[in-house]
Amino acid sequence: MATLLGSEFSSSGRKRRNCNSNIVTKLTSSKITGKGFSRGTQLPGGLLQERDKPAKWHGIPDLLQKLYESSHPNSDLSYAHAYLKSLSSQLSMEAMSFVTEDRKTAQESTFPNTYTFDLFGGVDLLVEILMRPTLTMQKKKPKMNDELVKDCLSILYNCCICTEGVTKTLAARDDFVLFLFTLMTNKKTFLQTATLIEDILGVKKEMIQLEAIPNLSGLVQSFDQQQLANFCRILSVTISEPDVGNDDKHTLLAKDAQQKRNAGPSRAELNQVTLLNIPGFIERLCKLATRKVSEATGANFLQELEDWYTWLDNALVLDALMQMATEEAEQSSTESSDESSLATSPLRHRLPQSMKTVHEIMYKVEVVYVLCVLLMGRQRNQVHKMLAEFRLIPGLNNLFDKLIWRKYTASNHVVHGQNENCDCSPEISFKIQFLRLLQGFSDHHENKYLLLNNQELNELSAISMKANIPEVEALVNTDRSLVCDGKKGLLTRLLTVMKREPPDSSFRFWQARAVESFLRGATSYADQMFLLKRGLLEHILFCIIDSGCASRDVLQSYFDLLGELMKFNIDAFKRFNKYVNTPEKFQAFLTQINSSLVDSNMLVRCIVLSLDRFESQTEDIKVMEVLSECCLLSYVARVENRLSFLFRLISIINVQTLTQENVSCLNTSLVILLLARRKAKLPFYLNALREKEYNEKYPGCLLNNFHNLLRFWQLHYLNKDKDSTCLENSSCIPFSYWKETVSVLLGSDRTSPCSIVSYIDEPYMDLDRDLLED
Repeated sequence: MATLLGSEFSSSGRKRRNCNSNIVTKLTSSKITGKGFSRGTQLPGGLLQERDKPAKWHGIPDLLQKLYESSHPNSDLSYAHAYLKSLSSQLSMEAMSFVTEDRKTAQESTFPNTYTFDLFGGVDLLVEILMRPTLTMQKKKPKMNDELVKDCLSILYNCCICTEGVTKTLAARDDFVLFLFTLMTNKKTFLQTATLIEDILGVKKEMIQLEAIPNLSGLVQSFDQQQLANFCRILSVTISEPDVGNDDKHTLLAKDAQQKRNAGPSRAELNQVTLLNIPGFIERLCKLATRKVSEATGANFLQELEDWYTWLDNALVLDALMQMATEEAEQSSTESSDESSLATSPLRHRLPQSMKTVHEIMYKVEVVYVLCVLLMGRQRNQVHKMLAEFRLIPGLNNLFDKLIWRKYTASNHVVHGQNENCDCSPEISFKIQFLRLLQGFSDHHENKYLLLNNQELNELSAISMKANIPEVEALVNTDRSLVCDGKKGLLTRLLTVMKREPPDSSFRFWQARAVESFLRGATSYADQMFLLKRGLLEHILFCIIDSGCASRDVLQSYFDLLGELMKFNIDAFKRFNKYVNTPEKFQAFLTQINSSLVDSNMLVRCIVLSLDRFESQTEDIKVMEVLSECCLLSYVARVENRLSFLFRLISIINVQTLTQENVSCLNTSLVILLLARRKAKLPFYLNALREKEYNEKYPGCLLNNFHNLLRFWQLHYLNKDKDSTCLENSSCIPFSYWKETVSVLLGSDRTSPCSIVSYIDEPYMDLDRDLLED
């Protein structure tokens, strides 16, 4: 504050300081209370000029007063524009330092000019000037000068990034936010408008309703491809569900309660529907995502790209630089025919040759993100049909080697977490969004075979024929005109780069998730063999056992992938035994599994289910051979080991801590008991849980916890069609048997050998009676 109010401490100085302080205090108070001065321009001009130098206001209040006086309705705005330009030059320097230097937050830095501008009502005045044409009663709305509008928008954006609270103030004005969208129809003011809207929507408390934007369909259809790509940055805020973070609101208990309160679709879901109803919208996004760019050359490309990203905040800023460069080129060509003058100009000297490639990558990040969100929303089947029709997958396949996964070393990259919104380079962001798109596209959907080419589809058919099993219906129904072109399909290309990825690379997590999604759903032997023949199982085992990978996220993704790859597949278990061929290797594998059952429980479930199926195929010589030789199957076949898994799975979760990440532990524990019930061994397992409690000196705790978990399971899954289908498909156990088993376990008859209550002594019954009754 001292910077704003002056720092003289003489007798006369104190008076000046007190006067300055009073002015600032009164203006600040009026902003909070709404009483007193409505704007700083109401103060006498002489007083503002007298106090300007001691307070270091740099003439901003005086310029604002002149701007106010020259911007009345029906006045000549050329004078106002001149004052605006003077203000803009002072404020833009602070904004530039914010973007190019340390990128500090507004709270950590001091930006006296933008603070003074806002304090004396500059922000409100610019909003008033911009919206003035909407307030006229005339049928023909007066048109404002484009340069004047651009300067107003730029100053507002500078204030947003440099002065705390300005963005939230603008976001609270719904009329202004909706008005900004109307300015996007003008290509000359598009960039400035889009930048400001993006900043405002990022802090807006309530998500905007796209349906409320005047003529949204016409607006979007008027955009060229560059504008549409930038518009995707804005759309991403409007179609994504708010991030609830990692607090207790993230638990399934809280999520289910929230869904009951909000039975209807969310604003994000409504906005997704609004976008899908815009003619040609998805088709244009597919074209943007798959259009080719000129390849960047030079060994220093990646480093050059990384260096630029340290200060290029987003594609909109980059657009501004490109626009400046173009204008400079045009100016230079008129002033001089000497081409060297352009080459030696300061801006051109600072722009690297690879900027166009960076430009395109940053566009694609935004476009692919929007497609990802739409693909995972309630309208998934509609989106899937359109993405297939507009050949998104073949288009991405053609870009894979040249743009998405070029052969540049990534060893100097730090490991990036699994958060899709992590603050990383455009190159890394693009790869992550691409992998998320593949994951969403393949997951439980018959269109997953579009990731292959015709030759690879024929290979799947041949695998089924050799094994004497029918082809999967989805494979038979695949439209061959929509699959990948070239020698390799997208899935095969992904496997190739996956096996080359360094051990500590964060891409491993996303790659494994994308490949796993291809296998998820009803188990397909042909799909598994297709991947086994390409060495995927050996690669996964190397990563788990031999690579020294310490990332829990990456290990979890590899455990999940291994489970889907091996489930019910006797050849996979045979390959496993061939790779894990020493006691030391097997112990290292078990150590990784046991170090975190939350991460590895899906693999445990796969082994338990597979063992159960293999034990029913005793007439098959090959199966019997693998059963007798495979160390993994032998380990799980021992009852004490299955019980050990069961004890720990129930112990590491409770209803209050259940999330989408760890609810699989509950379902894996249930699978063990489902199979036990099939063999009439359920009482044996329940009694073992009771004995475990007493041996550990906490009678009732384990069984009461499990009882509460199963009560929650009923509440959660009996209202979740998709989740119940997933459970049935992944386990090959009818969901009716899941429900029946849970009902039996929760039975109230204390004489029943299959109900949990029969194994809890009366004094320890129902420790958490009211847990689910809120």
